[in-house]
Amino acid sequence: MILRKIKLVNFRNYANLNINFSKNINIIIGDNAQGKTNLLESIYTLALTKSYRTTNDANLIRNNQEKFIVVGEIKDNSVFKKLSVELHNNNKIVKLNDNIINKISDYIGNLYVILSSPDDLQIIKGSPSERRNFLNIEISQLSSNYIKKYNEFNKILKMRNDYLKLLLTNNLSDYSYLDILTNNLIERELDIYIERNNFINNINENLSKIYENIMEISNLKILYQPNIEINDFDRDKLREILKDKYKKNIKREILMGMTLYGPHRDDFTFIIEENDIKIYGSQGQQKIAFIALKFAEIPIFEEKTGTKPVILLDDIFSELDKKKKNRLMKYINDDYQVIITSNDTKDIGKEILMNSKIIKVKDGKIIEKGGDNNGRESSRKESRG
Repeated sequence: MILRKIKLVNFRNYANLNINFSKNINIIIGDNAQGKTNLLESIYTLALTKSYRTTNDANLIRNNQEKFIVVGEIKDNSVFKKLSVELHNNNKIVKLNDNIINKISDYIGNLYVILSSPDDLQIIKGSPSERRNFLNIEISQLSSNYIKKYNEFNKILKMRNDYLKLLLTNNLSDYSYLDILTNNLIERELDIYIERNNFINNINENLSKIYENIMEISNLKILYQPNIEINDFDRDKLREILKDKYKKNIKREILMGMTLYGPHRDDFTFIIEENDIKIYGSQGQQKIAFIALKFAEIPIFEEKTGTKPVILLDDIFSELDKKKKNRLMKYINDDYQVIITSNDTKDIGKEILMNSKIIKVKDGKIIEKGGDNNGRESSRKESRG
């Protein structure tokens, strides 16, 4: 899968931008606050219809403007697609080949992206909800069934919580409707639990080796932590585990007025030699752990989708010593389309630079320096914004 070009209108600090990307390595350079990360953010928004940096879509609109538009041209094997995301008056419109797509779940999966950014550290350091959100985003790209079941789960969860409150306030003793809601909830939970467990198991197949190659520390793994003790992810056995848990805790849930057990309370932890790196790891260890996770995702995306994802790497070289930078660069190659941001090119190896397209960003303007395979450079001004 290749992102051939992107067009931005009033997105962050870009008023109007048209830019073509190399099918291999693209390096976006520039000082801080010039628009490097904004460009990566626009690609992420094109793929997933939302930003990874803000929960308020209106923040993506350029100052004093009414809307933003992001349009991209994708080549997926031999198929060309035109994708677009537009926000106007808090109304989001997504299109595939100029046709409006009414359900976001039907749109996601047209452009696969794997992003690594400095914000990833907050996923390790932050709350379980941030880690659950990470799982939801990554798995949603791989499974339309997951998006469907997760959305249905949230609707039923709200209905169940409302009814639990009603049972308490009205002192009702008829649980028949609650049983119906619980059984419907469980059927959605099965898919969520199984897909999350499979995804983490697949990550763990490659994670430790990648981390050891960069950090020279072995045995990194992700430990999946549902808030229900699950010793078997067989569908039928898992169903019985969930039914038993809800049955035994029905009075407690009514008293609390909420559903206390389920995937909405999941968590996961990075473990090295049984130690949680959130507590015992340095910031450098934590940063590389998440970068290693993102590289471990690449073969999963290829296997599940039949195409290569676009790799987005935002400022991954900062705060790393030269040895770790060199080891990390071994995982960056032109087998994939890679789009990297950096303040300059000094941290990037000559071999990579020789085969990269260099894109300079300044004040929301793009100046492209295109290098071919022989390292010759030409420069021209791209669209200004």
